[in-house]
Amino acid sequence: MPLPSPSLVDPFGRRINYLRLSVTDRCDFRCVYCMAETMTFLPRDQVLSIEELAQVGRAFIQLGVEKIRITGGEPLIRNNMLELVASLAQTPGLKELCLTTNGSRLEHMAAPLSAAGLQRINISLDSLQPERFRQLTRHGDLHQVLKGIEAAQQAGFARLKLNAVILQNHNLDEVVDLVDYALNEGLDISFIEEMPLGIITSHGRAAEFVSSATLRDIIGERYALTPNLHSSGGPARYWEIAGYPSRIGFISPHSDNFCGSCNRVRVSAEGKLLLCLGNEQSLDLRAILRNTPDELAPAIIKALQLKPEKHHFDLQEQVDIVRFMSATGG
Repeated sequence: MPLPSPSLVDPFGRRINYLRLSVTDRCDFRCVYCMAETMTFLPRDQVLSIEELAQVGRAFIQLGVEKIRITGGEPLIRNNMLELVASLAQTPGLKELCLTTNGSRLEHMAAPLSAAGLQRINISLDSLQPERFRQLTRHGDLHQVLKGIEAAQQAGFARLKLNAVILQNHNLDEVVDLVDYALNEGLDISFIEEMPLGIITSHGRAAEFVSSATLRDIIGERYALTPNLHSSGGPARYWEIAGYPSRIGFISPHSDNFCGSCNRVRVSAEGKLLLCLGNEQSLDLRAILRNTPDELAPAIIKALQLKPEKHHFDLQEQVDIVRFMSATGG
């Protein structure tokens, strides 16, 4: 059957063609900017099943979504992930299927994910120093993640991208080292300003904040950065360095608000349609899926009319959005 014309347009005329789909709120790391050290996770019966996640994905594709990114928590700790990837990859109309991971299980999962139809992977990497990496993630093994990156390279993904959150007193001194690693390995890298989601006690967000402009200045002392017009369909704005294929991206929710071009929504692992990263408007898709599944697509279309114009992040210690980034879906 022919696909319907795109129906997901918000009140500000923005076409929504990108879905970030969380498959779990659980993670085997406890990154200091993302989660508390002691977490209470969702009961498993409140998390969408693999079949329900696939149903949500297909509904969005039928409504004009062309890109889906699978997120968590850590998505690769979820059982039957390959089944979900294969189901979404085979859905007509989807142009790009991606995944964001901490890399801890990628060594053994990269090749099967590629075979199932996954096209691109983003891998979180905030430090190249083993002890510091463990401090930032509280549980992570840097060498395990580096082996996962190598496995993903060998699996033949078109482009691999690193994501790094830089904190003033934690890893600011590693910015150039991370760029060097990306350039030497032929990887893209994006630097992300810390998102003020969830209440954390490990550090003060205002004291740790580093702007994208500051990072560009630091990198610029070693490399000449030139703006690159590439768009990944997300919020990153890219730069390039002559002689290297890598793209250097910056995601700047504080210093360079990107809401005017927002083209995405999120679905949490419990089935909440989150219309904005920095606002609480949501729709309970789980209730619809389990009671009136035929109403799923009309409900999504209606909910889009509540999408706000922009978020209002600030650097004060008061947190208005109490859900952690891991519960938001990457």
